[in-house]
Amino acid sequence: MITDRLRAAAPPIVVGGVGLVLWEGSLRLFNPKGFVLPPPSEILGKLTEDWETVLTASQATGYIVVTGLIGGVILGIFAAMLVSQFRVINETLTPLAVAVNAIPIVALAPIFNYWLGLTSPHSNQAVVVLLVFFPVFVNTTRGLTDVAQGQLDLMASYAAGRWETLRRVRIPNALPYLFTSLRIAAALAVIGAIVAEYFGGRQDALGPVIVQSAGLARYAAAWAAVLAGTLMGMGLYLLVVVLERRLVPWRAQPDLM
Repeated sequence: MITDRLRAAAPPIVVGGVGLVLWEGSLRLFNPKGFVLPPPSEILGKLTEDWETVLTASQATGYIVVTGLIGGVILGIFAAMLVSQFRVINETLTPLAVAVNAIPIVALAPIFNYWLGLTSPHSNQAVVVLLVFFPVFVNTTRGLTDVAQGQLDLMASYAAGRWETLRRVRIPNALPYLFTSLRIAAALAVIGAIVAEYFGGRQDALGPVIVQSAGLARYAAAWAAVLAGTLMGMGLYLLVVVLERRLVPWRAQPDLM
């Protein structure tokens, strides 16, 4: 088991390590003037130096990410269950969800700031909820509806009702689809929270730290904040992988965990 995990983790670790060495070496060798991407060693040094600032920013952004992610997942699952059971709701809600998903974050964030308050966390949470909602809604709906006809016929032969069939057949079938959407949503939640913070919210969060640092040409500090956001997204992704292996062991794909 441990050997298999190490074998699976080796390729990305090696490729990542080689990439970092080439990144560091090329900048040291050519020393391009005006280049705004510092070497990895400088970014890590700045991360260590500004650790308290980055940690505070990560906590502020992390709160938005986690709460928005949970809200979007709950809303997406609830909507998927409704549209999978009622045709009228499907015909009404699905086109609306597609239309909302097509609206860019830069258009949504200022509107939510105006509605919910420029410094309120609720505006940024709303952006994350909408970003997370669509992939969860679409994938879960697919899992709830893409069920083998033989399974539905078997439940009908037992005189099972709609909700009994939903609980025993459709929901277990939808779990792999749900976790696929959660892998996507984990990254979208971090991206959405940081971009939304450019327009409002706490000024000590990751978004403002990145903007302010880049505006003052403190690129190493800006990339240190970007690295913190990246690690946050990776942590959420790995958490989803662990949960999938625990809850859906028969369908979980081989992974780093």
